[in-house]
Amino acid sequence: MSNKTRRIDDPRLLAFEVLAEVELQGAYSNLILPRALTESSLEANDRAFATELVYGTLRMQGRHDHFISAASDRSLEQIDPKALLVLRLGTHQLKQMRVPSHAAIYESVELAKKVVGKSTASFVNAILRKIDSLDFEQLAKPTQENAKLALEYSHPEWIVSSYCDSLKNSSEVISLLEANNSAAQPTLIAWPGLATREELLEAGASAIAPSSVAATFAGNPGDIAAIRERRAGVQDLGSQIVVEKFYDHFEPDLRWLDLCAGPGGKAAYLSALLKRDGGSLLANEISNERAKLVSQVIKHGEVNVSDGRSMPDELGKFDRILLDAPCTGIGALRRRPEVRWRRNLQDLKNLTQLQSELLESATRLLSPGGIIAYVTCSSHQAETKFQIRSFLKQHSNFTRIPVQDERSDIDGDLQLWPHRDGTDAMFLSLLRSKESVG
Repeated sequence: MSNKTRRIDDPRLLAFEVLAEVELQGAYSNLILPRALTESSLEANDRAFATELVYGTLRMQGRHDHFISAASDRSLEQIDPKALLVLRLGTHQLKQMRVPSHAAIYESVELAKKVVGKSTASFVNAILRKIDSLDFEQLAKPTQENAKLALEYSHPEWIVSSYCDSLKNSSEVISLLEANNSAAQPTLIAWPGLATREELLEAGASAIAPSSVAATFAGNPGDIAAIRERRAGVQDLGSQIVVEKFYDHFEPDLRWLDLCAGPGGKAAYLSALLKRDGGSLLANEISNERAKLVSQVIKHGEVNVSDGRSMPDELGKFDRILLDAPCTGIGALRRRPEVRWRRNLQDLKNLTQLQSELLESATRLLSPGGIIAYVTCSSHQAETKFQIRSFLKQHSNFTRIPVQDERSDIDGDLQLWPHRDGTDAMFLSLLRSKESVG
């Protein structure tokens, strides 16, 4: 998509170029695909086709690679990376879409000629023809249950295992895996005092009950004036809910801190609420680039650039601290399917250490009697329940405040789920410090 003068008119080529950016350059599909579609000359039907190719191929990558491995004498590592992307795209059309076999194979071979050359195109042709003749049930499969689920539903096994640990119910785990593999419509938020949900509904969005600010939208959010003018935003309902549950503890004239604010969705919602009700907000972000994004969406409050683990003393103390901690992000696999393949157990270990350090920093920044909202976009217990359990063991001057929601667990924490709640798997724990320490 770097060549903006070339308006792509081939949905398969556009899908390939987006996947190449995601796979080879570490981009995020949900950020670059909308831009690529906007810059293309594709009609609506072809845009929808390209969208399914990108997201579907990423979601089902594990399963597709199993087919490719079965059909090829070469290991996946021995296949040219661009040829592998073409093979995944072709396999997705053959096995997951209603594309006739001859069209899927022919168009994939033509795509291969364009992006990797004629000699590799003949290899792509041979592999896809073999894949077309294979049935998933015929392929060799692992015997261990979690590994079988991981292959069938195209998730890494460590993520499946974490779901089993949390849900302890195989049918629920399957429902969650299926939900992660289903497309999620964009969720919008009308920021209070800046836009109304009615304005979003008039633009074609559909209300989400019982929220007064949330709506879903089947089209491109950028087509809505309130989104373009940054009076409304795109934000998963789960993220909206955790802000609202934290804001239940609003009191007038308090100092609020968003410790890890980028890219700014939760800060924008808090900012709008505080502008309406009274109170100050400091939105902190370690990255200059992401801090700029935060400053574009908050209309009330200040933006600070610091490492959340070592905030300057002169910033003082805060009564309410939102710690939306960096995490594996496996709670958002519906919207960011590539995350499942990027994260691993070493990332989990590194991130839980970072989360612990940020929680420690938040305790130093908190006023006596203040509240920390610990939030992650994850359901992995190492990032959620175990993190809070460890924190409370080390900090006897803190207690949990039960989140006021019928879905809260026995400890009072809130874990949302895609298959139950239609949201990202957001986690919220509210932690209050005692008025004075010992």
